[in-house]
Amino acid sequence: MSAYQSAIPGYRLGDPSLPPSPVSSAELALLKQTLLFTDEDAHALRKAGEVLVPQTDAILDVWYGFVGSHPHLLHYFTNKADATPNMDYLGRVRARFGQWIKDTTNADYSQDWLNYQHEIGVRHTRAAKNKTDNAASVDHIHLRYLIAFIVPICSTIEPFLAKANASSEDVRKMHAAWTKAVVLQVILWSHPYIKPGDF
Repeated sequence: MSAYQSAIPGYRLGDPSLPPSPVSSAELALLKQTLLFTDEDAHALRKAGEVLVPQTDAILDVWYGFVGSHPHLLHYFTNKADATPNMDYLGRVRARFGQWIKDTTNADYSQDWLNYQHEIGVRHTRAAKNKTDNAASVDHIHLRYLIAFIVPICSTIEPFLAKANASSEDVRKMHAAWTKAVVLQVILWSHPYIKPGDF
């Protein structure tokens, strides 16, 4: 019996029962090199977390406002039967999204972290979307929007980072580190969409 527990519905970072990621630690290291992700970025992310985590609700309000104002994005959180927003589903995802801010700024890039990134990716595809939350929603999020969402997730975070008691250069470093971390995760989330051998 696993000692793993989470108060957030569907949150499984650190759950030893998750299957291993098909992306190896060595491949992850090469991805980080390609993204120019350094120890300095890891440090800047920790500093970003000190600024962002206390503002989590306000950040989520901005992101949810963005999704809600774009019907083609809100579509992925609607009831399949009548195309109305599934508020319970949106609420459960919001709780995990809030935790994701903390996890992004505090990532240890361990095997547990890597396993959960793959799980997140799978949950965006027909293989598992809606299963975690037992939601009667549309059954797939198209990869193009997963990639495109990098821009609003990164551009809207900058004003929150600017509230730090930090120099403009430090804010720039935190924003650059955040952007690299988000791109890295979206790359990993894309794995389940791609045919074997092409990742």
